[in-house]
Amino acid sequence: MVLFMKALKNTSLYPLGSPNVEQLAQQFAIPDLTLPFWRFRRKMPAHRIVRLEGEGNYTLFHFADGSQLMVSLTLKKMQSRLPANVFVRLHKKNIINLMYLNEIHPDRFSTGKSHLSVSLLNGDRVDVSRRKANEFMQQVQGFRQELLIKKSTSAAMPTA
Repeated sequence: MVLFMKALKNTSLYPLGSPNVEQLAQQFAIPDLTLPFWRFRRKMPAHRIVRLEGEGNYTLFHFADGSQLMVSLTLKKMQSRLPANVFVRLHKKNIINLMYLNEIHPDRFSTGKSHLSVSLLNGDRVDVSRRKANEFMQQVQGFRQELLIKKSTSAAMPTA
């Protein structure tokens, strides 16, 4: 796992700038997300969501521009509406967008147990639960491979 994190840290794919996020959103075909509001629904661009934070029966959205929005749907319900190859549940209270992943931090407690946390491009740092750590690392690796494939296929396409 440490070797993978070193390889991930040394790649030029992280951190991603905002122009890259827009381009990746098109490549991954990330759909807009329809959110319920009082007496109406509104479409929001899902690729601009940095992370989602569960608060009881509500979900707090953190967007790339720094704005936040609370919706009266559970985090579990929101997870089912998001593309699983881009959005990852780290903990019972947090889902992150892998396009905004900045760094993975392997921390050690004084007891000798290891612990993972991630930092995002907006400066947030989120813990990864021990039970979801392996699944998270697999999803990051899958996302990275998919990103490399999409990058190589877009580079191989001739420009008009």
